[in-house]
Amino acid sequence: MVGAGQCLSLHSFMNIQIVKQKISNKEIIRLAKETYGEMVKGVVDIKQNIMALGGELHADCEAVLLEQGSRPADLWGFNIYPAKNSDDRIEFTSLINIRPAQGNRSIEIQDLSLRKQIRVLIDKLVESYDRF
Repeated sequence: MVGAGQCLSLHSFMNIQIVKQKISNKEIIRLAKETYGEMVKGVVDIKQNIMALGGELHADCEAVLLEQGSRPADLWGFNIYPAKNSDDRIEFTSLINIRPAQGNRSIEIQDLSLRKQIRVLIDKLVESYDRF
């Protein structure tokens, strides 16, 4: 199993991991314990098929992806709860999701096809949903 691409430390309290290849659910649990305990904030780049995980705010992940060349319109925030079952583990809410110009006027992603696209990408990048 491959780790999470590269790890960037933006501040002493925050590690953001750019995930380009499969990451284990165990690693997501570790990231959750570093921040909120049961949840990790994340941002996907739907064009580059990568995601950033960790940090205190979705904006932290967003900033790292922007530094890596992502376009703001391609970035969407979510929360992942690694101990929940696969249907309930992803929450599509983040302040960065408020995009009236893209038809999303809420912190929650409204477009069901976009949600599905994000879920497929997360499923592709997270190796296992085994509970620990």
